[in-house]
Amino acid sequence: MEYHNPVLLKESIDGLNIKPDGVYVDVTFGGGGHSREILDRLNENGKLFAFDQDEDAKRNVIDDPRFTLIPQNFRFIKRYLRFYSIKKVDGILADLGVSSHQFDEAERGFSTRFDADLDMRMNQSGELSAFEVINKYDEERLANVLFNYSELRNAKDIARRIVEKRSEEKIKTSFQLKEVLAAFVPKSQEHKVLAQIFQGIRIEVNQEIEALKEFLLQVPELLNEGGRLSVLSYHSLEDRLVKRFIRSGLFEGEPVKDFYGNVTVPLKKVGQMVVPSFQEIKKNSRARSAKLRIATLA
Repeated sequence: MEYHNPVLLKESIDGLNIKPDGVYVDVTFGGGGHSREILDRLNENGKLFAFDQDEDAKRNVIDDPRFTLIPQNFRFIKRYLRFYSIKKVDGILADLGVSSHQFDEAERGFSTRFDADLDMRMNQSGELSAFEVINKYDEERLANVLFNYSELRNAKDIARRIVEKRSEEKIKTSFQLKEVLAAFVPKSQEHKVLAQIFQGIRIEVNQEIEALKEFLLQVPELLNEGGRLSVLSYHSLEDRLVKRFIRSGLFEGEPVKDFYGNVTVPLKKVGQMVVPSFQEIKKNSRARSAKLRIATLA
């Protein structure tokens, strides 16, 4: 599939334990690989709704009466499903990675490989772009982005350097940014460190952590009894949130115990975390960091 090669395809769809006449949601449609696999397992009475805020995803719309694409961010899942009179579903799939298409389209600015305008918007009508983050955030706010989302210990030093350089000249492209960052990027770790920095900026631009939290909080209300959640994450920030929410229904702290020491949580995990095989990683290097977690209503 040219647009995006879906990771852990069979495992993530198996995790949904699909009922042929059920209602399912793929909240990260992208190239449609996961959606097509779900449709293959549904009968004529089954339904699949998909979400994607990226205009480019519309090119991959599936011509099938059982399928509906909703061009919105999945943080609004409950609101938009109600437009279609859907209050409960049998399974929800989320592949949280940036699609291969987004990385490979130079002008989108997601990749460190291309010289492109600093953009990184998944929703191209969004107001906040990477340019604004790099050129308009004050030093403290920029340092917080790099510390919290890029997980860099020297975030304050990098933010100070960016602010100094942008006062001389606006930083407009990815290669300009790489040049500014050169002093903080050892040659031996160039790809890793640059990827972390670009990741942090992208997360901020698209409010990815906030969107994920809002989405997860709605999942228990949407799932039918026995319904499943199948989530693929690609970096520790996302995976920690997913793991913690499945375990406790919270993103921080611990659930309150009742008088008898029991806790009530909305979800329970199904099986163990799944990672791609060596063979899959060999075929698709972008699969190497993927982690699949599956849950059902507690």
